[in-house]
Amino acid sequence: MAKRLQFRRLVTLTALLTLAFAGLGYRLVDLQVVQHDELEKKAQQNSLQKYFMESRRGDILDVKGNILATSINVKTVCADPSLVGPCRAEVVHAVAPLLEMSEADLSQRLAPRVRLNDKGEAFTNQYVRLKSQVPVETWQKIQAAMTNLNFGLDEKKLPRREKEYYRVLREKAVFAENDQMRVYPNQDLAAHVLGYASAEESTLPDNRAVSEIVGRDGIELFLNSKLSGVRGWRRTETDKRGRELLTAREQDVEARDGWNVVLTIDSYIQHVAEVALAEALEKHGPISITAIVARPKTGEILAMATLPDYNPNNPGAAPVEARRNRVISDVVEPGSTFKIVTISGALNDQLVNLNDVFNCEHGHFAFAGKVLHDHEPSDNLTVKGIITKSSNIGAAKIGIKMGQDRLYDYITSYGFGARTGITLPGEIPGIVHAVKNWSKVSVAQSPMGQGIAVTRLQMLMAMCAIANNGRLMRPMLVDHLEDNSGRVVARYEPQLVRQVVSETAAKQMVEALKTVVSAEGTAVKAAMTNYTVAGKTGTAQKVEGGQYVHGKYVASFIGFLPADNPELCISIVLDEPKEGYYGGQVAAPVFKQIAERAASYLNIQPDAPDKASKPEGLAQIGAPRVARSGGTNP
Repeated sequence: MAKRLQFRRLVTLTALLTLAFAGLGYRLVDLQVVQHDELEKKAQQNSLQKYFMESRRGDILDVKGNILATSINVKTVCADPSLVGPCRAEVVHAVAPLLEMSEADLSQRLAPRVRLNDKGEAFTNQYVRLKSQVPVETWQKIQAAMTNLNFGLDEKKLPRREKEYYRVLREKAVFAENDQMRVYPNQDLAAHVLGYASAEESTLPDNRAVSEIVGRDGIELFLNSKLSGVRGWRRTETDKRGRELLTAREQDVEARDGWNVVLTIDSYIQHVAEVALAEALEKHGPISITAIVARPKTGEILAMATLPDYNPNNPGAAPVEARRNRVISDVVEPGSTFKIVTISGALNDQLVNLNDVFNCEHGHFAFAGKVLHDHEPSDNLTVKGIITKSSNIGAAKIGIKMGQDRLYDYITSYGFGARTGITLPGEIPGIVHAVKNWSKVSVAQSPMGQGIAVTRLQMLMAMCAIANNGRLMRPMLVDHLEDNSGRVVARYEPQLVRQVVSETAAKQMVEALKTVVSAEGTAVKAAMTNYTVAGKTGTAQKVEGGQYVHGKYVASFIGFLPADNPELCISIVLDEPKEGYYGGQVAAPVFKQIAERAASYLNIQPDAPDKASKPEGLAQIGAPRVARSGGTNP
């Protein structure tokens, strides 16, 4: 009997062991075969990590290497609500003042939220962003506050598991991600050239939300891809505490920082221009005022300023109108500055020469049912005198002599009606109507800058072409790109657009434009002591709703120096000046102020003109040759 009982027990034990091993075998097959792929994926998720490393946005520098825009390191402070758990009140009380947040708001952000995943399994959120663009110094204070958290417990007597919880809470409940913030150390200097950049939310391939700096306007927007760089990544394994196992690192691709953009802008000349504009803005009260300083031979822009302006560090504080770069985004009728196009074209075609005389009808000229006027009545004027006195009637008669087709050819050849190609967003082409859409009077109005709309930059580049022996250059705002070690990765060279007029015609124009700043001309206030200046004034009545508005004008002066070997060309434009409105009154003095300081700073060699000599330009009655226009007795 005893043996039989013992045998039964042995059979039962054997059966139980057999079942146990069978179950274990089944479980092993289930884990190693059936669920292998799923479990392997989970294991990799727990230990394999892929980190994305942000690139640093490149700096924007002036031509001398002075920083105009840069990026500083900041932190995005985040938290794991699942770790904060029951200690939320203590964490909130310690961290809220440092983040400059209310305790109620921070407590709400740290509240754990239970959600369901794709499989319907509940989980607590483990990631929440608390605040971005936190200074590194502030993050260090947050770390110290978390390290010194006091929970009112004698943690030495706690079980090991609870001790580990508080350790992890202090180290990992609140953490930071590297970030950067765009800074403009010179405040509003060259704001419309630089533009601005701000943070934009994006999602990484690992579904982690990050902010990246994106250009919104100006160079920041136009060259955003060059400034941004390329994100890097690292694929590695971690232990159970989340520490990297260096020996298990699989991939390590360094981020490539964005390239630095070195402009042709010179900070000092930009500052000089902005100071001069600010003084003129206060004195004459225009809606806006702009200045451009360029090198005629290369097209390099040394300064480009528009007032009112804004601070790129806080662009939202300024109205939209103040953020618009009027140099390239606004069009106006150019007025008398446009006469350089008509007269240089006629000289180039040898239809006239500087000594040809036109009858300017004592200030009133009827043509195609319209009466054209001069602001100062004149009778006979040479072509040079037409420039000196800025005669609308003289320019109109030269345009009539040229004919509308040839006039249109020169207008477009100088670049009007097309974008200049400057490396800035928002440039518009201006308005140039096709000849088939011209009215009968257009051939007389266009030569004096009416019925056509241009940007300030287009008009400057046309004057630069005259100064540059008839060669039109593309405006150049970027000198080169360099990496963070200073190695040049791309260099931009001056680009010739086309030869608009011959060198001979251009030199004839320079001779005429010199007389504009003489005692007989319209811009005596632009004359300089040590340099010969050539230039042209403009006073254009504003057009609103298709009609000329009485009492509203755009005043301008564009000039270059030294006249016979130009180093600088400067444009000044005032929109609706209140105290005086002629270009020679309000724009010419601003030109002189900028030109004197810029020439001294650049050590431009004075050409020491003889100021006592009386400029030529006015015709004498009975001059040997009188030009006729369109069969009409001038």
